[in-house]
Amino acid sequence: MTKTNRHIPFHRLHNFRDLGGYTTEDGRTVRRGLLFRADSLGKLTPGTEDWDRFLTLGIRTVIDLRYPWEIEAKGRVPEHPSLTYHNQSIEHRPYDQAALGPDVTTGPYLAARYMEVAEDGTKEIRKTLELIADAADSADPLVFHCASGKDRTGLVAALVLTLLGVPEPTVIEDFTLTELATARLITDWKTTNPDRELTWPGYGRAPAEVMTGFLTHLKNRYGSPQSYVTNTLGLDTTFTESLRATLLEKQPH
Repeated sequence: MTKTNRHIPFHRLHNFRDLGGYTTEDGRTVRRGLLFRADSLGKLTPGTEDWDRFLTLGIRTVIDLRYPWEIEAKGRVPEHPSLTYHNQSIEHRPYDQAALGPDVTTGPYLAARYMEVAEDGTKEIRKTLELIADAADSADPLVFHCASGKDRTGLVAALVLTLLGVPEPTVIEDFTLTELATARLITDWKTTNPDRELTWPGYGRAPAEVMTGFLTHLKNRYGSPQSYVTNTLGLDTTFTESLRATLLEKQPH
């Protein structure tokens, strides 16, 4: 099946996408131009075509999901008067995907890592969702990102889309769209790691089994993504109702 390309074209960013346009189970549509997901915005440089394109999106809030040591090594989004920057490091157990062996199966392995993030990063995930809700309430565009815009970013995107009522197959399909950026992400890694060998065939890949497995784990452990958000993160159902009111198009009368 041919994937729909939702990527916004940049020279240095490979996985920048608008989460708007998806249809919910009750027939509403996620508003466009308000919520974006991306790979590392540390690759942006002021004065370039990429930077100008980024600023034209009108983004006001940037949530960086990476570890502080990643930001120190790779940089963060350039400072700008229009941007408010937040670092919410949702992952607590680092691992080196590039160094994994070919015997590590992508789907089960990453699904288990995502569950670790969901279990360890409750404080940061809650804050991330609150920041998304605050920005939506003000109709201010927001972007959240990690390094490749796939794993930590994919987890947050899946939670938000699920809370909005987007059907699970669509949530999974959104996750797999990183596959359209895989080749460029691998090229980036090889360029920045000339002395290392990429040993894991799953690097940069986003097969459906990863998100399917994660959502299954989440349901088995917590009952549902909504139950996880309500009971584990402590965001009650009025939070979800508010998120839907601001991020979904108004229903026609």
